[in-house]
Amino acid sequence: MAGLVNDGRRSWPYRARSACECPLRIATCALSGQARSVRTARDFTVATLRRWHTVQSSQDIMVVVSELVTNALRHALPEPGATGPPAQVRLGLLEHGPWLLCAVADPGQATPTPRPCGSLAETGRGLQMICALSDLWGYTEPSDTGKVVWAMFTARHAARSRARFRPRIGNSRA
Repeated sequence: MAGLVNDGRRSWPYRARSACECPLRIATCALSGQARSVRTARDFTVATLRRWHTVQSSQDIMVVVSELVTNALRHALPEPGATGPPAQVRLGLLEHGPWLLCAVADPGQATPTPRPCGSLAETGRGLQMICALSDLWGYTEPSDTGKVVWAMFTARHAARSRARFRPRIGNSRA
């Protein structure tokens, strides 16, 4: 969303709108560290999109939310039986005009990295699916509290082109 304005010029192909024309909508959901959280996240997403009357790419959005939450549960939570307070995963949805942002915050320190997988592998395609179905995706640099992995969708009137880059937000090391 920060890329909408670039040195005072519009950098997006959509007409600028006032705040009244494009209300900002935000919904969040706390998820447990259990496998049923994936279904909870999907149900929350479907209910939120219906409440907002958002129909743009709803099937794609549900798949991406499922993958984001699954990755957080598999790769970012401490092992069962670990000491300390229970870690939590949070799902956030933000809609502003034609943009919908799905973000999953987790306590993990590892950055998401797509990995090659064999054609018969049963796992390892989550980030590839997120990349293929969303217009943009990325993550914040991990901090003491974890990171946020996000995917953005835009409503388009013409054929969609899939951006295949993963911008980082935060302290980048150039």
